[in-house]
Amino acid sequence: MHRFRSMVLFLLAMTMPFASAAPLPRFPPGSVWRQDVSHAPLAADSASMLATLQALGGWGAGDRFQIDFSMHVLHATAGAPQVPVAAGGYSPDCDSGFAFPLPHGGAVEGETGYQCAGGGDCHLLVVQGDTLYEAYQANVAGGVLQSGCALRWDLRRTYPRHGRGEQCTSTDAAGFPVAPLLFNADDVAAAIPADGDLGHAIRFVLPNARMAARTYVHPATHAGAPSGPVGSVPYGSRLRLKAGFDLSRYGPAAKVLLRTMQRYGIVLSDGGNIALTGESDRYTTAKWAALGMSPRTFVDGNPAPKVTDFEVVETGPRHPLTYDCVRTAEDFLFIDGYDY
Repeated sequence: MHRFRSMVLFLLAMTMPFASAAPLPRFPPGSVWRQDVSHAPLAADSASMLATLQALGGWGAGDRFQIDFSMHVLHATAGAPQVPVAAGGYSPDCDSGFAFPLPHGGAVEGETGYQCAGGGDCHLLVVQGDTLYEAYQANVAGGVLQSGCALRWDLRRTYPRHGRGEQCTSTDAAGFPVAPLLFNADDVAAAIPADGDLGHAIRFVLPNARMAARTYVHPATHAGAPSGPVGSVPYGSRLRLKAGFDLSRYGPAAKVLLRTMQRYGIVLSDGGNIALTGESDRYTTAKWAALGMSPRTFVDGNPAPKVTDFEVVETGPRHPLTYDCVRTAEDFLFIDGYDY
């Protein structure tokens, strides 16, 4: 009987939609994340903010421009299994009471399955059709998704500069989506032959004590727990790698990322010690090692990018953090023709 039951479960598993490789999700071309900022004006205090940040220690992890390859972006078919999202998390910033797709064989950030066992951030990122599902501190137990924040992004929409709502957080403290700001091995490999770039801004993080306290700039709509001096960079800052930065000693894959930083920049999304976030190559066809990329690619690079190799793009005034989230529109998701 046990052998028969095991065989049935195996056959069922073989017919379930598996997590698979696909390009990272993108918003429409007019989205703030896809704006070329290579010639955008700089913030008036760009140099002083970056000098302050450098004096505070620069990047996290001992001022090392490291890459974290622990996130997974899953792609679910229409028939993928679903679980309900338990009530909880920040309100009204986050959502509950909807079904979250879980493709077979998937995993949360830093784990091999859907259980958050290691105590990390455990982001869960799933694309299904035109919808991006994201959850923070995600853990599936008893057929329910428990999460510190779960929500949906409509990939068809060009969100306003205040995103899902002023003072509203998301699965990243800045209120940003996560998956569209990552980079993966397939996307990088595809850009190499044309000396190209990724066509969108890249997510980066800093230690809380190095960010300006209780303030943010658009496109951020929130700030986590920054405790640094007012003269440092605030949440939401968009940094652009200087045009004169020497790319010549880097490999083709690293050059794709550096060109992206020069053209689209990096945006301050969350608190943490490892500056950059790439997708794990668990589901991609291309592999990071084959592309000559490792977590230390930019740490060991010559020159290794320092915060003073960047410039801060002007994105508007600072907003004091109040935690009083006002959603852009509670029913903005999936309503055809809705006009902001």
